[in-house]
Amino acid sequence: MNWRTHISVRNLSVWYGKTQVIKNVSVDIPEKKITAIIGPSGCGKTTFLKSLNRLIDLQEDVKISGSILVDGEDIYSPEIDVNNLRKKIGLLFQKPQVLPMSIYDNVAYGPRIHGIRNKRKLDEIVEHYLKEASLWEEVKDKLHSPAYKLSLGQQQRLCLARGLAVEPEIILADEPTSALDPISAEKIEKSLSELKNRYTIIIVSHILRQAKRLADYVIFLYLGNLVEHGPAEEFFTNPKEPKTRAYIDGKYIEER
Repeated sequence: MNWRTHISVRNLSVWYGKTQVIKNVSVDIPEKKITAIIGPSGCGKTTFLKSLNRLIDLQEDVKISGSILVDGEDIYSPEIDVNNLRKKIGLLFQKPQVLPMSIYDNVAYGPRIHGIRNKRKLDEIVEHYLKEASLWEEVKDKLHSPAYKLSLGQQQRLCLARGLAVEPEIILADEPTSALDPISAEKIEKSLSELKNRYTIIIVSHILRQAKRLADYVIFLYLGNLVEHGPAEEFFTNPKEPKTRAYIDGKYIEER
């Protein structure tokens, strides 16, 4: 595959206290594709994801070694501005986390922080990103209603719109449909599929069917180790590692 690398992870290890949860992982993540991180619960998927925009820094007693290069720049370098990094790399959480304000103000929040005050410009931004998140038609007549009154599925799409409004390059999504009903989950998946033409998207999923539907590239973690990675079609049809085949087939994996 002649895909450009957007993120290069090199020898990444992460410890919480004395417990190592990511073990010497090295992998390249392609630009403007959907990469799915899969594996059983507790295998390090969310920790790996949060290390990509340094949200892992907010955990207590965490230690990190190795490097993560985004566009060739090590994000763990002391010179890195972490706020700018998190603007560049947004995160969509498992459960929607809307701000206690209106639908409009949720989307306008980031642009206002970054200095945009013109109402016409903000109106354009709000409409544009609500459309990007496939939510505009459902909320255009109630933009000034409280965001918490939306359904969970609508709230998750609002969080996606809010994240897009600060114009990131990379979208991280931690099991973004796990709290949603099937119809809402399908809308989130549709939005992500359409957005990959403009953004690099990395999604943690515990649903193999979802990974097969969405992913261009797959990373399989097990007990903090990188077992296998590669283009999705090859990964699912012709896995190289016995553990990968066992996981895809829903079988017990021996801990060795």
